[in-house]
Amino acid sequence: MQVAVLVSGSGTILSSMLDSGVPVGLVLSDRPCRALEVAAISGIESVLVERGAFGGFGASFERLAFTQAVTDELSDRPVDLVAMAGFGTVLAQPIHDRFGGRILNTHPALLPAFPGWHAVEEALAAGVKVTGCTVHLATLEMDAGPVLAQEEVAVLPGDTVETLHERIKEAERRLYPATITRALAALAAGEPLERLSRSEEVHR
Repeated sequence: MQVAVLVSGSGTILSSMLDSGVPVGLVLSDRPCRALEVAAISGIESVLVERGAFGGFGASFERLAFTQAVTDELSDRPVDLVAMAGFGTVLAQPIHDRFGGRILNTHPALLPAFPGWHAVEEALAAGVKVTGCTVHLATLEMDAGPVLAQEEVAVLPGDTVETLHERIKEAERRLYPATITRALAALAAGEPLERLSRSEEVHR
């Protein structure tokens, strides 16, 4: 079983996957980033599909064409599971047509609370005492797929976005590799990953 990891940033979650023995066969990024260096150091094939070649980060971004390019790269390799790890581009229909039900994402909140790009800021602004992270199946609608696992993180007095987000990342680095391992076992047994949501794990 092989996992393709989609990245855009520092590669800390990717490193946690590798440390946990997740069988990463490909790392794909939408921009130059340190995560590609992590892949190279570990001897893992990496692919850069730059957004700049598809209109960049503005209104001219060609999301459908970009998604098709990413999907083609993944389809050219023996990919069983796609794991988004801080991937900064919302993907369109083609990847769901090809890998639907086999795409995981991690989100820095206890979904369905605080979906979207500003989850940590919104949790602080709402004054909640507990937030956390969620691993879920990715669907075309952002942060709306079935929840596979969650871990709670306390919001401490004096927390800033940076301090809270760092503790959430620590939880993600534990929860995500463990959930990927469960997902791979389910796929190997011929079970749909949606079934994992029925035995949803919430860690406190």
